[in-house]
Amino acid sequence: MSRLAVIAAVIAAYLVVVAVIGAVAARRTRANPEDYFLGGRAARTVVLFMALFGTNVTPFVLMGIPGIAYHDGVGVFGMNAAIVALGIPLTFWLIGEPARRAARNLGAITPAELYARRLDSKAVGVVMFALFFAFTVPYMATAVLGVGLAVDVLSDGTVPFAAAAAGILLVTLAYTAAGGMRATMWTNVFQGATFLVFVVVAFFVITGRHGGVAALFEQVAAQAPALLVKGDRPAFAFGRWNSWALAISLTVIAFPHMLVRIFAARGPQTLKNTCMLYPPALVLLWAPVVLLGVFGAVLFPGLEGKHSDRVLPLLVRADLPPVLQGVGLAGILAAVMSTLDAQLLTLSSMLGRDVLRVVRPDLAPRAEVRIGRLFTLGLGLVVYAVVVARPASIFEIAAFAFSGYVMLVPTLYLGLAWPRFDARAALASMAGGVVVLGAAMVPEAPPLGVLPVAWGLAAAVALALVVPRFARAGPR
Repeated sequence: MSRLAVIAAVIAAYLVVVAVIGAVAARRTRANPEDYFLGGRAARTVVLFMALFGTNVTPFVLMGIPGIAYHDGVGVFGMNAAIVALGIPLTFWLIGEPARRAARNLGAITPAELYARRLDSKAVGVVMFALFFAFTVPYMATAVLGVGLAVDVLSDGTVPFAAAAAGILLVTLAYTAAGGMRATMWTNVFQGATFLVFVVVAFFVITGRHGGVAALFEQVAAQAPALLVKGDRPAFAFGRWNSWALAISLTVIAFPHMLVRIFAARGPQTLKNTCMLYPPALVLLWAPVVLLGVFGAVLFPGLEGKHSDRVLPLLVRADLPPVLQGVGLAGILAAVMSTLDAQLLTLSSMLGRDVLRVVRPDLAPRAEVRIGRLFTLGLGLVVYAVVVARPASIFEIAAFAFSGYVMLVPTLYLGLAWPRFDARAALASMAGGVVVLGAAMVPEAPPLGVLPVAWGLAAAVALALVVPRFARAGPR
Protein backbone atom coordinates (compact mmCIF):
# COMPACT_ATOMS: atom_id res chain seq x y z
CA MET A 1 0.00 0.00 0.00
CA SER A 2 1.11 3.54 -0.67
CA ARG A 3 1.80 5.96 2.17
CA LEU A 4 -1.45 7.86 1.54
CA ALA A 5 -3.44 4.62 1.37
CA VAL A 6 -2.08 3.53 4.77
CA ILE A 7 -2.93 6.92 6.30
CA ALA A 8 -6.42 6.76 4.80
CA ALA A 9 -6.95 3.24 6.19
CA VAL A 10 -5.93 4.32 9.70
CA ILE A 11 -8.21 7.36 9.56
CA ALA A 12 -11.08 5.23 8.27
CA ALA A 13 -10.60 2.80 11.17
CA TYR A 14 -10.55 5.69 13.64
CA LEU A 15 -13.74 7.20 12.22
CA VAL A 16 -15.49 3.82 12.29
CA VAL A 17 -14.72 3.46 16.00
CA VAL A 18 -16.03 6.98 16.68
CA ALA A 19 -19.15 6.27 14.64
CA VAL A 20 -19.85 3.03 16.50
CA ILE A 21 -19.42 4.70 19.90
CA GLY A 22 -21.67 7.55 18.80
CA ALA A 23 -24.32 5.14 17.51
CA VAL A 24 -24.36 3.13 20.75
CA ALA A 25 -24.66 6.36 22.74
CA ALA A 26 -27.46 7.59 20.49
CA ARG A 27 -29.47 4.42 21.23
CA ARG A 28 -29.09 5.11 24.95
CA THR A 29 -30.09 8.78 24.67
CA ARG A 30 -33.66 9.83 25.39
CA ALA A 31 -35.26 12.83 23.67
CA ASN A 32 -35.45 15.02 26.75
CA PRO A 33 -33.13 18.00 27.42
CA GLU A 34 -31.47 16.67 30.59
CA ASP A 35 -30.54 13.35 29.02
CA TYR A 36 -29.63 14.76 25.59
CA PHE A 37 -27.64 17.77 26.80
CA LEU A 38 -26.19 16.37 30.10
CA GLY A 39 -26.18 12.59 29.70
CA GLY A 40 -28.41 12.24 32.77
CA ARG A 41 -25.79 13.91 35.06
CA ALA A 42 -24.22 10.49 35.61
CA ALA A 43 -20.57 10.82 34.42
CA ARG A 44 -18.06 8.90 36.56
CA THR A 45 -14.36 9.68 37.06
CA VAL A 46 -12.80 8.17 33.92
CA VAL A 47 -15.49 9.48 31.58
CA LEU A 48 -15.56 12.93 33.22
CA PHE A 49 -11.78 13.30 33.26
CA MET A 50 -11.34 12.21 29.65
CA ALA A 51 -14.27 14.38 28.57
CA LEU A 52 -12.82 17.46 30.29
CA PHE A 53 -9.24 16.73 29.27
CA GLY A 54 -10.18 15.81 25.72
CA THR A 55 -12.37 18.89 25.40
CA ASN A 56 -9.63 21.11 26.82
CA VAL A 57 -6.98 19.87 24.36
CA THR A 58 -7.35 21.37 20.89
CA PRO A 59 -5.03 22.28 18.01
CA PHE A 60 -4.18 25.27 20.21
CA VAL A 61 -2.08 22.76 22.20
CA LEU A 62 -1.10 20.28 19.49
CA MET A 63 -0.26 22.83 16.78
CA GLY A 64 -0.49 26.36 18.19
CA ILE A 65 1.89 25.72 21.09
CA PRO A 66 4.57 24.01 18.94
CA GLY A 67 4.18 26.95 16.53
CA ILE A 68 4.84 29.48 19.32
CA ALA A 69 7.68 27.40 20.81
CA TYR A 70 9.21 27.35 17.32
CA HIS A 71 9.75 31.11 17.69
CA ASP A 72 9.95 31.68 21.46
CA GLY A 73 11.60 28.52 22.79
CA VAL A 74 11.32 26.51 25.99
CA GLY A 75 9.97 29.46 27.97
CA VAL A 76 6.58 28.74 26.39
CA PHE A 77 6.23 25.76 28.75
CA GLY A 78 6.54 27.95 31.84
CA MET A 79 4.24 30.57 30.37
CA ASN A 80 1.47 28.01 29.86
CA ALA A 81 1.70 24.46 31.19
CA ALA A 82 3.25 25.16 34.59
CA ILE A 83 0.46 27.65 35.28
CA VAL A 84 -2.57 25.86 33.87
CA ALA A 85 -1.65 22.55 35.52
CA LEU A 86 -2.48 24.16 38.88
CA GLY A 87 -4.84 26.97 37.87
CA ILE A 88 -7.37 24.89 35.93
CA PRO A 89 -8.05 22.26 38.63
CA LEU A 90 -8.31 25.05 41.22
CA THR A 91 -11.00 26.85 39.22
CA PHE A 92 -12.78 23.54 38.61
CA TRP A 93 -13.15 23.15 42.37
CA LEU A 94 -13.75 26.78 43.42
CA ILE A 95 -16.23 27.61 40.65
CA GLY A 96 -17.11 24.34 38.94
CA GLU A 97 -18.22 22.37 42.00
CA PRO A 98 -20.52 25.09 43.42
CA ALA A 99 -21.90 25.56 39.90
CA ARG A 100 -22.54 21.81 39.56
CA ARG A 101 -24.43 21.70 42.86
CA ALA A 102 -26.46 24.78 42.04
CA ALA A 103 -27.29 23.51 38.54
CA ARG A 104 -28.56 20.22 39.95
CA ASN A 105 -30.63 21.98 42.63
CA LEU A 106 -32.14 24.47 40.20
CA GLY A 107 -32.59 21.99 37.35
CA ALA A 108 -30.36 24.10 35.10
CA ILE A 109 -28.79 22.49 32.04
CA THR A 110 -26.61 25.30 30.67
CA PRO A 111 -24.29 27.82 32.37
CA ALA A 112 -26.41 30.72 31.12
CA GLU A 113 -29.58 29.09 32.45
CA LEU A 114 -27.93 28.52 35.85
CA TYR A 115 -26.99 32.17 36.33
CA ALA A 116 -30.26 33.45 34.88
CA ARG A 117 -32.14 31.42 37.50
CA ARG A 118 -29.67 32.13 40.28
CA LEU A 119 -29.86 35.89 39.69
CA ASP A 120 -33.55 35.83 38.69
CA SER A 121 -32.90 37.56 35.38
CA LYS A 122 -33.61 36.31 31.87
CA ALA A 123 -31.41 39.13 30.55
CA VAL A 124 -28.39 37.54 32.23
CA GLY A 125 -29.01 34.31 30.33
CA VAL A 126 -29.40 36.05 26.98
CA VAL A 127 -26.26 38.19 27.44
CA MET A 128 -24.25 35.17 28.57
CA PHE A 129 -25.35 33.24 25.50
CA ALA A 130 -24.37 36.14 23.24
CA LEU A 131 -20.89 36.39 24.78
CA PHE A 132 -20.35 32.64 24.82
CA PHE A 133 -21.33 32.53 21.13
CA ALA A 134 -19.07 35.47 20.20
CA PHE A 135 -15.98 33.89 21.76
CA THR A 136 -16.69 30.22 21.08
CA VAL A 137 -17.02 30.58 17.29
CA PRO A 138 -13.40 31.76 16.79
CA TYR A 139 -12.19 29.12 19.25
CA MET A 140 -14.03 26.45 17.26
CA ALA A 141 -12.37 27.81 14.13
CA THR A 142 -8.92 27.12 15.58
CA ALA A 143 -9.81 23.46 15.92
CA VAL A 144 -10.97 23.11 12.33
CA LEU A 145 -7.98 25.14 11.13
CA GLY A 146 -5.68 22.60 12.78
CA VAL A 147 -7.27 19.71 10.93
CA GLY A 148 -7.14 21.52 7.60
CA LEU A 149 -3.43 22.27 7.97
CA ALA A 150 -2.53 18.77 9.19
CA VAL A 151 -4.42 16.98 6.42
CA ASP A 152 -2.98 19.31 3.78
CA VAL A 153 0.60 18.59 4.94
CA LEU A 154 0.26 14.84 5.54
CA SER A 155 -1.61 14.23 2.27
CA ASP A 156 0.93 16.27 0.28
CA GLY A 157 -1.92 18.53 -0.81
CA THR A 158 -4.02 15.64 -2.18
CA VAL A 159 -6.80 16.61 0.23
CA PRO A 160 -6.91 20.41 0.18
CA PHE A 161 -7.26 22.52 3.31
CA ALA A 162 -10.87 23.60 2.65
CA ALA A 163 -12.09 20.07 1.92
CA ALA A 164 -10.47 18.66 5.08
CA ALA A 165 -12.02 21.42 7.19
CA ALA A 166 -15.48 20.73 5.74
CA GLY A 167 -15.10 16.98 6.28
CA ILE A 168 -14.26 17.20 9.99
CA LEU A 169 -17.18 19.56 10.57
CA LEU A 170 -19.63 17.21 8.85
CA VAL A 171 -18.50 14.11 10.78
CA THR A 172 -18.60 15.90 14.14
CA LEU A 173 -21.99 17.44 13.39
CA ALA A 174 -23.40 14.01 12.54
CA TYR A 175 -22.60 12.16 15.76
CA THR A 176 -23.17 15.19 18.01
CA ALA A 177 -26.63 15.89 16.61
CA ALA A 178 -27.56 12.22 16.91
CA GLY A 179 -26.25 11.27 20.36
CA GLY A 180 -25.98 14.47 22.40
CA MET A 181 -23.85 14.66 25.56
CA ARG A 182 -23.58 10.91 26.06
CA ALA A 183 -22.13 10.48 22.56
CA THR A 184 -19.63 13.30 22.99
CA MET A 185 -18.42 12.09 26.40
CA TRP A 186 -18.11 8.45 25.40
CA THR A 187 -16.22 9.31 22.23
CA ASN A 188 -14.00 11.67 24.26
CA VAL A 189 -12.61 8.72 26.23
CA PHE A 190 -11.37 7.11 23.02
CA GLN A 191 -10.30 10.42 21.48
CA GLY A 192 -8.39 11.61 24.55
CA ALA A 193 -6.49 8.34 24.79
CA THR A 194 -5.69 8.53 21.06
CA PHE A 195 -4.02 11.94 21.05
CA LEU A 196 -2.27 11.53 24.41
CA VAL A 197 -0.67 8.23 23.45
CA PHE A 198 0.25 9.54 20.02
CA VAL A 199 2.03 12.64 21.35
CA VAL A 200 4.18 10.62 23.74
CA VAL A 201 5.03 7.94 21.15
CA ALA A 202 5.70 10.52 18.42
CA PHE A 203 8.04 12.48 20.68
CA PHE A 204 10.30 9.50 21.30
CA VAL A 205 10.20 8.24 17.69
CA ILE A 206 10.95 11.67 16.20
CA THR A 207 13.74 12.48 18.65
CA GLY A 208 15.15 8.96 18.20
CA ARG A 209 15.41 9.51 14.46
CA HIS A 210 17.71 12.47 15.15
CA GLY A 211 19.99 10.89 17.73
CA GLY A 212 17.86 11.40 20.82
CA VAL A 213 16.77 14.31 22.99
CA ALA A 214 20.32 15.20 24.09
CA ALA A 215 21.57 15.35 20.49
CA LEU A 216 18.70 17.62 19.47
CA PHE A 217 19.35 19.93 22.41
CA GLU A 218 22.97 20.19 21.27
CA GLN A 219 21.80 21.02 17.75
CA VAL A 220 19.50 23.74 19.05
CA ALA A 221 22.28 25.10 21.30
CA ALA A 222 24.55 25.36 18.26
CA GLN A 223 22.06 26.81 15.76
CA ALA A 224 19.43 28.66 17.83
CA PRO A 225 20.68 29.01 21.42
CA ALA A 226 18.18 31.77 22.20
CA LEU A 227 15.40 29.16 22.16
CA LEU A 228 16.86 27.48 25.25
CA VAL A 229 16.58 30.55 27.50
CA LYS A 230 13.69 32.80 28.32
CA GLY A 231 15.60 35.87 27.19
CA ASP A 232 14.09 39.29 26.66
CA ARG A 233 11.40 38.40 24.13
CA PRO A 234 8.28 40.60 24.33
CA ALA A 235 6.11 37.58 25.20
CA PHE A 236 8.15 37.02 28.36
CA ALA A 237 8.16 40.62 29.58
CA PHE A 238 6.85 40.97 33.14
CA GLY A 239 3.51 42.56 32.23
CA ARG A 240 2.73 40.24 29.33
CA TRP A 241 3.86 37.11 31.18
CA ASN A 242 1.72 37.75 34.25
CA SER A 243 -1.36 38.94 32.38
CA TRP A 244 -1.19 35.89 30.08
CA ALA A 245 -0.81 33.68 33.16
CA LEU A 246 -3.98 35.25 34.51
CA ALA A 247 -5.85 34.63 31.27
CA ILE A 248 -4.71 31.05 30.71
CA SER A 249 -5.49 30.08 34.31
CA LEU A 250 -8.99 31.55 34.40
CA THR A 251 -10.28 31.03 30.89
CA VAL A 252 -10.95 27.27 30.93
CA ILE A 253 -13.62 27.37 33.62
CA ALA A 254 -15.40 30.02 31.53
CA PHE A 255 -15.54 27.75 28.47
CA PRO A 256 -19.27 26.94 28.39
CA HIS A 257 -18.50 23.51 26.95
CA MET A 258 -16.22 22.74 29.93
CA LEU A 259 -18.60 24.05 32.58
CA VAL A 260 -21.52 22.07 31.19
CA ARG A 261 -19.42 18.89 31.35
CA ILE A 262 -18.84 19.59 35.04
CA PHE A 263 -22.63 19.81 35.39
CA ALA A 264 -22.74 16.22 34.06
CA ALA A 265 -20.56 14.86 36.90
CA ARG A 266 -22.14 12.21 39.10
CA GLY A 267 -21.03 13.93 42.33
CA PRO A 268 -18.30 15.93 44.12
CA GLN A 269 -15.92 12.98 44.52
CA THR A 270 -15.95 12.44 40.75
CA LEU A 271 -14.90 16.05 40.18
CA LYS A 272 -12.29 15.88 42.97
CA ASN A 273 -10.72 12.81 41.35
CA THR A 274 -10.65 14.64 38.02
CA CYS A 275 -8.88 17.64 39.57
CA MET A 276 -6.16 15.33 40.91
CA LEU A 277 -5.60 13.68 37.53
CA TYR A 278 -5.40 16.95 35.61
CA PRO A 279 -1.89 18.27 36.52
CA PRO A 280 0.15 15.17 35.57
CA ALA A 281 -1.85 14.66 32.39
CA LEU A 282 -1.29 18.28 31.28
CA VAL A 283 2.44 18.13 31.93
CA LEU A 284 2.68 14.79 30.10
CA LEU A 285 1.09 16.40 27.06
CA TRP A 286 2.61 19.90 27.08
CA ALA A 287 6.27 19.00 27.60
CA PRO A 288 6.54 16.98 24.34
CA VAL A 289 4.66 19.51 22.20
CA VAL A 290 6.79 22.44 23.41
CA LEU A 291 10.03 20.54 22.83
CA LEU A 292 8.92 19.36 19.39
CA GLY A 293 8.29 22.99 18.47
CA VAL A 294 11.79 23.95 19.66
CA PHE A 295 13.43 21.04 17.84
CA GLY A 296 11.39 21.85 14.73
CA ALA A 297 13.05 25.27 14.60
CA VAL A 298 16.34 23.61 13.60
CA LEU A 299 14.88 20.68 11.68
CA PHE A 300 12.56 22.88 9.57
CA PRO A 301 14.00 26.40 9.74
CA GLY A 302 12.48 29.40 8.02
CA LEU A 303 8.78 29.08 8.91
CA GLU A 304 7.48 32.59 9.47
CA GLY A 305 4.45 33.88 11.36
CA LYS A 306 1.37 31.65 11.26
CA HIS A 307 3.16 29.17 8.97
CA SER A 308 4.89 27.77 12.08
CA ASP A 309 1.52 26.13 12.94
CA ARG A 310 2.62 23.48 10.41
CA VAL A 311 5.71 22.40 12.34
CA LEU A 312 4.20 19.35 14.09
CA PRO A 313 2.62 17.94 10.88
CA LEU A 314 5.94 18.53 9.09
CA LEU A 315 7.81 16.55 11.76
CA VAL A 316 5.24 13.77 11.60
CA ARG A 317 5.44 13.69 7.79
CA ALA A 318 9.23 13.55 7.77
CA ASP A 319 10.06 11.20 10.65
CA LEU A 320 7.19 8.80 11.28
CA PRO A 321 6.25 5.70 9.25
CA PRO A 322 2.91 5.83 7.40
CA VAL A 323 0.97 3.95 10.09
CA LEU A 324 2.08 6.42 12.77
CA GLN A 325 1.41 9.31 10.40
CA GLY A 326 -2.15 8.01 10.19
CA VAL A 327 -2.31 7.69 13.97
CA GLY A 328 -0.92 11.22 14.23
CA LEU A 329 -3.62 12.60 11.98
CA ALA A 330 -6.17 10.58 13.95
CA GLY A 331 -4.76 12.16 17.12
CA ILE A 332 -5.26 15.65 15.74
CA LEU A 333 -8.74 14.70 14.56
CA ALA A 334 -9.44 13.35 18.05
CA ALA A 335 -8.32 16.57 19.71
CA VAL A 336 -10.51 18.57 17.35
CA MET A 337 -13.61 16.40 17.53
CA SER A 338 -13.48 16.03 21.32
CA THR A 339 -13.70 19.81 21.65
CA LEU A 340 -15.84 20.68 18.65
CA ASP A 341 -18.63 18.30 19.63
CA ALA A 342 -18.86 19.80 23.11
CA GLN A 343 -18.94 23.36 21.75
CA LEU A 344 -21.65 22.55 19.21
CA LEU A 345 -23.80 20.80 21.79
CA THR A 346 -23.41 23.48 24.47
CA LEU A 347 -24.21 26.44 22.23
CA SER A 348 -27.24 24.63 20.79
CA SER A 349 -28.53 23.85 24.29
CA MET A 350 -28.13 27.49 25.35
CA LEU A 351 -30.02 28.69 22.27
CA GLY A 352 -33.06 26.69 23.28
CA ARG A 353 -33.02 27.17 27.01
CA ASP A 354 -31.68 30.71 27.33
CA VAL A 355 -32.96 32.49 24.22
CA LEU A 356 -35.94 30.68 22.69
CA ARG A 357 -37.59 30.02 26.05
CA VAL A 358 -37.53 33.75 26.73
CA VAL A 359 -39.76 34.15 23.65
CA ARG A 360 -41.60 30.81 23.89
CA PRO A 361 -41.86 29.67 27.53
CA ASP A 362 -44.14 26.80 26.45
CA LEU A 363 -41.56 25.29 24.06
CA ALA A 364 -41.89 21.50 24.23
CA PRO A 365 -38.79 19.46 25.25
CA ARG A 366 -38.76 17.54 21.95
CA ALA A 367 -38.96 20.80 20.01
CA GLU A 368 -36.07 22.18 22.06
CA VAL A 369 -33.89 19.19 21.14
CA ARG A 370 -34.95 19.41 17.47
CA ILE A 371 -34.15 23.13 17.26
CA GLY A 372 -30.81 22.49 18.97
CA ARG A 373 -29.92 19.95 16.31
CA LEU A 374 -30.80 22.38 13.50
CA PHE A 375 -28.80 25.15 15.17
CA THR A 376 -25.66 23.00 15.20
CA LEU A 377 -25.84 22.81 11.40
CA GLY A 378 -26.03 26.59 11.03
CA LEU A 379 -23.25 27.03 13.55
CA GLY A 380 -21.07 24.70 11.51
CA LEU A 381 -21.51 26.95 8.47
CA VAL A 382 -20.49 30.04 10.46
CA VAL A 383 -17.37 28.30 11.78
CA TYR A 384 -16.44 27.12 8.28
CA ALA A 385 -16.62 30.71 6.98
CA VAL A 386 -14.17 31.84 9.68
CA VAL A 387 -11.85 28.92 8.91
CA VAL A 388 -11.71 29.68 5.19
CA ALA A 389 -10.93 33.34 5.97
CA ARG A 390 -8.13 32.26 8.35
CA PRO A 391 -7.60 35.72 9.89
CA ALA A 392 -4.55 34.86 12.03
CA SER A 393 -2.48 32.04 13.54
CA ILE A 394 -4.11 29.39 15.71
CA PHE A 395 -2.46 30.85 18.82
CA GLU A 396 -3.56 34.40 18.04
CA ILE A 397 -7.18 33.45 17.36
CA ALA A 398 -7.31 31.34 20.52
CA ALA A 399 -5.74 34.14 22.58
CA PHE A 400 -8.54 36.48 21.45
CA ALA A 401 -11.20 33.95 22.46
CA PHE A 402 -9.50 33.21 25.81
CA SER A 403 -9.39 36.91 26.66
CA GLY A 404 -13.11 37.24 26.02
CA TYR A 405 -14.03 34.26 28.16
CA VAL A 406 -12.14 35.71 31.13
CA MET A 407 -14.56 38.65 31.22
CA LEU A 408 -17.25 36.27 32.51
CA VAL A 409 -15.21 34.81 35.38
CA PRO A 410 -16.17 37.44 38.04
CA THR A 411 -19.85 36.71 37.35
CA LEU A 412 -19.28 32.94 37.38
CA TYR A 413 -17.62 33.14 40.82
CA LEU A 414 -19.49 35.93 42.58
CA GLY A 415 -22.85 34.78 41.22
CA LEU A 416 -22.48 31.72 43.44
CA ALA A 417 -20.29 33.00 46.29
CA TRP A 418 -21.62 36.47 47.17
CA PRO A 419 -25.26 36.88 48.24
CA ARG A 420 -25.27 40.61 47.40
CA PHE A 421 -24.21 40.00 43.81
CA ASP A 422 -27.25 40.59 41.61
CA ALA A 423 -28.30 40.74 37.96
CA ARG A 424 -27.36 44.40 37.59
CA ALA A 425 -23.84 43.64 38.80
CA ALA A 426 -23.58 40.65 36.45
CA LEU A 427 -24.68 42.61 33.39
CA ALA A 428 -22.43 45.57 34.24
CA SER A 429 -19.45 43.33 34.91
CA MET A 430 -19.76 41.31 31.70
CA ALA A 431 -20.54 44.28 29.44
CA GLY A 432 -17.96 46.59 31.03
CA GLY A 433 -15.24 43.96 30.90
CA VAL A 434 -15.83 43.30 27.19
CA VAL A 435 -15.89 47.02 26.34
CA VAL A 436 -12.61 47.70 28.18
CA LEU A 437 -11.06 44.58 26.64
CA GLY A 438 -11.97 45.81 23.16
CA ALA A 439 -10.64 49.29 23.85
CA ALA A 440 -7.35 47.89 25.14
CA MET A 441 -6.96 45.81 21.97
CA VAL A 442 -6.99 48.88 19.72
CA PRO A 443 -3.38 50.07 20.31
CA GLU A 444 -0.69 47.96 18.65
CA ALA A 445 1.36 47.87 21.87
CA PRO A 446 -0.53 46.83 25.03
CA PRO A 447 -1.03 49.71 27.50
CA LEU A 448 1.79 49.79 30.11
CA GLY A 449 3.03 46.45 28.76
CA VAL A 450 0.00 44.63 30.19
CA LEU A 451 -2.16 42.52 27.87
CA PRO A 452 -5.73 43.72 27.18
CA VAL A 453 -7.18 40.77 29.12
CA ALA A 454 -5.83 42.19 32.38
CA TRP A 455 -7.45 45.59 31.76
CA GLY A 456 -10.75 43.98 30.87
CA LEU A 457 -10.68 41.70 33.92
CA ALA A 458 -9.86 44.62 36.21
CA ALA A 459 -12.91 46.49 34.88
CA ALA A 460 -15.14 43.39 35.19
CA VAL A 461 -14.06 42.82 38.80
CA ALA A 462 -14.42 46.49 39.75
CA LEU A 463 -17.95 46.70 38.34
CA ALA A 464 -18.93 43.40 39.94
CA LEU A 465 -17.89 44.71 43.36
CA VAL A 466 -19.06 48.31 43.05
CA VAL A 467 -22.50 48.00 41.43
CA PRO A 468 -24.13 46.01 44.30
CA ARG A 469 -23.04 48.70 46.74
CA PHE A 470 -24.59 51.59 44.82
CA ALA A 471 -27.52 50.10 42.90
CA ARG A 472 -30.89 50.84 44.41
CA ALA A 473 -33.01 47.90 45.45
CA GLY A 474 -35.85 47.17 43.06
CA PRO A 475 -37.20 44.70 40.51
CA ARG A 476 -34.66 43.20 38.12
